[in-house]
Amino acid sequence: MKIVVTSLFVDDQDKALRFYTEKLGFVKKHDVPTGEYRWITLVSPDEQNGTELLLEPNVHPAAKEYQSKITSEGIPATMFGVEDIDKEYNRLLENGVKFTMEPTKMGDVTIAVFDDTCGNLIQIIQQ
Repeated sequence: MKIVVTSLFVDDQDKALRFYTEKLGFVKKHDVPTGEYRWITLVSPDEQNGTELLLEPNVHPAAKEYQSKITSEGIPATMFGVEDIDKEYNRLLENGVKFTMEPTKMGDVTIAVFDDTCGNLIQIIQQ
């Protein structure tokens, strides 16, 4: 068994698509109309056949509440791995990404957290 798709609640699919492709550098894999919303998935440019990230509209009240509560508590919605966190941190800063935590060493890993502008905090990690 393997992870094929994982979801991330977003408050605006178009805004999220722009942020995750233009600012972060992910690649759009699917963009399929599903009524009022779309099935939009992204992949890493380095693993285009790898796990897909679904930009899931947070239209259900439970989704909105979950997203709001974890964000207000400073809890990242997901984590992305990077090879060189300092290099990635500086690249994202240059792209206008706002960080809530700069790269911080925690044991054997270094993490940083940014705001995705779509209702989530996202953590990057260098192991």
